[in-house]
Amino acid sequence: MDKLTPDEHQFLEKLLITPSPTGYEQAGQHVWLQYMKELADHTVTDAYGSAAAGLQVSEEAITVMLEAHCDEIGMVVQHIDEQGFLWIQRIGGSDPTIARARKVFIHTANGLVTGIIGHTAIHLQDRENTKAAGWKDLFVDIGASDREEAGAMVTVGDPITYCDDFEYLSDDLIAGRALDNRIGGFIIARAFAQLAARRQELKVNVLALNAVQEEIGGFGARMMSYRLMPDVALVTDVTHATDTPGINQKEHGRVLLGGGPAVTHGSSSHPLVVRQLVDVAHKNDITIQHEASSVRTGTDTDSIFFTRQGIPSALTSLPLRYMHSPVETASLSDIFRLSHLMVAFVLSLNSDQRFNLLN
Repeated sequence: MDKLTPDEHQFLEKLLITPSPTGYEQAGQHVWLQYMKELADHTVTDAYGSAAAGLQVSEEAITVMLEAHCDEIGMVVQHIDEQGFLWIQRIGGSDPTIARARKVFIHTANGLVTGIIGHTAIHLQDRENTKAAGWKDLFVDIGASDREEAGAMVTVGDPITYCDDFEYLSDDLIAGRALDNRIGGFIIARAFAQLAARRQELKVNVLALNAVQEEIGGFGARMMSYRLMPDVALVTDVTHATDTPGINQKEHGRVLLGGGPAVTHGSSSHPLVVRQLVDVAHKNDITIQHEASSVRTGTDTDSIFFTRQGIPSALTSLPLRYMHSPVETASLSDIFRLSHLMVAFVLSLNSDQRFNLLN
């Protein structure tokens, strides 16, 4: 049975607990880059904080890019009122219905400030008001007595994250904040390390890209794909595990936690890349699941595949329970299978391979 090495465990934990909300990803990217620099022939960064690492085999060979995004959902300080309370807005797809009565960190220029998202005690609530809370209803209490005191502690524009850390639920299940999608950054780093150790078997150049700003539009992946110009891309993100109560599998598909990575069919996923990916999984006895996408995948695949003249791309997703929450839950066995699938796919590529549907 596969398991994390001590170095991998340390890297994974540090990557997950380092806050990196969209637009403020630098801290997490420094952790990722420090790890990758020990493995790569070269690294590349851009103005907005996306980072890539490369293994160069030959100038004549094609280049495959393994991609994930590094940013997490969060919140941001929008207003400080006269009483010293902070009014907030979401970053990315944060859910206001789970935010109340939670401890948060405000990330300021002078360090962390702890706050509590306010909540009216059940005894004092208007029981006739059944409307769910929206972001306009949420405020953060940082213990300040007025606007002046609060303004000396925080500034409008400071990002906010939940305080929840990474932990094990069992030998196989991990839970915490920001698995979407810093777990993807870990997976591509793990695959990259395995490929670096087997570089004598490589017939293609390899890039690993950890992109910023996926949660608000896939912007980092678009910018770096244009710059790096890979010939084929394999994207990893999370997908919804639909094996918990209350989820209609007829509507959302059947994806099981611990059932292996899910390969997406349709939309931005190139049929020939997908076919080779599935064949590689079968040949290497890697358990996979399948998902359909009829319009957009909602991942960086949508940004990468139509960059420049079009980059043949495929999406492999990690099943995740409780997405966009502070308790996102994933399976280590799925993580291992996904990194193994990436390695096997890269090793299956030929130096001059092209993915053209009409040739």
